[in-house]
Amino acid sequence: MAAPNKDYWAYWDKSNENSHESIDHSRWSSILQTYVIDNHPSGVNRFKYSAVSSKNKKNLHRYIKTLEKIDPRRYNRREQKAYWLNLYNAVTVKLVLDNYPIKSMKDIGNKMIKRGPWNKKLLKVAGQRLTLNDIEHRILRPIWQDHKIHFGLSCGSISCPNIQSRAFTSRNVRPLLKQAGREYINHPRGVSLKNGKMKASSLFDWYQKDFAKNQAKLMKVFSYYADDRLALYLLGYQGKIDYNYDWSLNAP
Repeated sequence: MAAPNKDYWAYWDKSNENSHESIDHSRWSSILQTYVIDNHPSGVNRFKYSAVSSKNKKNLHRYIKTLEKIDPRRYNRREQKAYWLNLYNAVTVKLVLDNYPIKSMKDIGNKMIKRGPWNKKLLKVAGQRLTLNDIEHRILRPIWQDHKIHFGLSCGSISCPNIQSRAFTSRNVRPLLKQAGREYINHPRGVSLKNGKMKASSLFDWYQKDFAKNQAKLMKVFSYYADDRLALYLLGYQGKIDYNYDWSLNAP
């Protein structure tokens, strides 16, 4: 799989830094608190898709529709960041629910090609039709230039960073992204060093330039999030990295 490159969309590169308005994500937060298992024995947060009530499916639909009516460019950058992360994750959960039961996000859409739903125009915000890939690769990545973005996007798979049990807000977006990064890199699906050999999520291969210019600098990024003992080993590692990714759905 080749990940899409950044494709800067200037239309969205506007903000009102004088704005102190906030966007209400309480409906999404309530859904997350109800259905995310954040103490799963596997160490990977799970979403209880099969348990979602018809009422909460409607609430999710209403939440997404509410976000579509908002022009995020009217808000400050931090509010925008939370907006786009929540919208991406909420739409991903809705896609799974609309197609459930499935084994993988790749099962959505053309089942022969298995390219998933990421290039499908699913949203309309501020007059623009949007795909999930637009949000990730044309808005979040090029405008914010922040590798932590990747820790906040939950693509519905086991190898994704954890879907959090609360919504992003302008107040928590920085610490919550850092927490998500620590959870990911300290779990074997993120980074694993055993018997002198390293395995890491393909996320760090697909988007290496977002994280670091070279492998030595990537080790510094890993060690920044890693627990102390792991960090010491990571800083000295110079061998090959075996990248892998599990696209299985993050259901219990």
